[in-house]
Amino acid sequence: MDSRYLRAFVAVVDAGGISAAAAALGYAQSTLSVQLRRLERELDAEVLRRSPTGTTLTEAGRLLLPYAREALELEERMRRAVGDRAPRLRLGALESLAVEWLPDILAAFGRGAAGPGTGAAEVRLRVAGRGVLQEELAAGRLDLVFLFDNGVPGGDPCSVVGHDRTVAVAGPGHRLARVRGLAPEELLEEEFLVAEAGCTSQMLVDRFGRDLAPRARLGMVTGSLAALRRLAAHGRGIALLPHLAVRQDLETGELVELDVRQGLEPVSIEARWRTGLGPAERSLTALVSLARRNAPWAAEASFTGVARSA
Repeated sequence: MDSRYLRAFVAVVDAGGISAAAAALGYAQSTLSVQLRRLERELDAEVLRRSPTGTTLTEAGRLLLPYAREALELEERMRRAVGDRAPRLRLGALESLAVEWLPDILAAFGRGAAGPGTGAAEVRLRVAGRGVLQEELAAGRLDLVFLFDNGVPGGDPCSVVGHDRTVAVAGPGHRLARVRGLAPEELLEEEFLVAEAGCTSQMLVDRFGRDLAPRARLGMVTGSLAALRRLAAHGRGIALLPHLAVRQDLETGELVELDVRQGLEPVSIEARWRTGLGPAERSLTALVSLARRNAPWAAEASFTGVARSA
């Protein structure tokens, strides 16, 4: 089967329509349509249902999609191997990790700090929210992602590579900003801002409140951690977040760290990845190991008994 037909099919699925896919591939729409028809003729099945509003997968198309992605990925690896090109490693990370932690690790990785020959991999970084990263990992569009733990186990191979401090933050004008030794009961009188349902910030609130959690008031700021930070800075509420997510705001004074009497439990940083990557697996394993050796909170000892890896 001509791989161009599979590439056309996957592009239409990812773009949501033939017009957008043709633009992404640099084809005329008519050329892309011909390739799709030839694919369906070879398979003797309709894989896409066309309509004035776009395209949707048929049942045959839904079954074909993971095989098509796998075939294209295998073709890419074959071309790199035969052409003596570096393996490709598609990496994804939450914005706070991508901005505050990963740059130094990736720079060291490129210089060979993970071991001889491992830094030659061609690394592509995708910065997005948790939902997008998990979806793209599951779909085979990413090979490795770094996420904060949200208390929900994943189905992919996974390892804890480090931990970060959990901080309670609020705007400098908040009534609790200058109170020393805050008790959990005092904190739970306030509204907690969380990024979205099922996110790390909500897990931290639930874990902090425990039996008191039903009393906590939650304000959702769906889709934007930056908006959550700004709302907290303007006194809209308080938030429990990994330190990396608010480090810059704490340094500039946009946010202040509340003095909570009860120590807040740290949050894990997880690596999740795909298997069966061929030559890229060695680079992936080396990068995960390098990340574990450079966990953002490894040097702090104010919390004891925390496992450094899993």
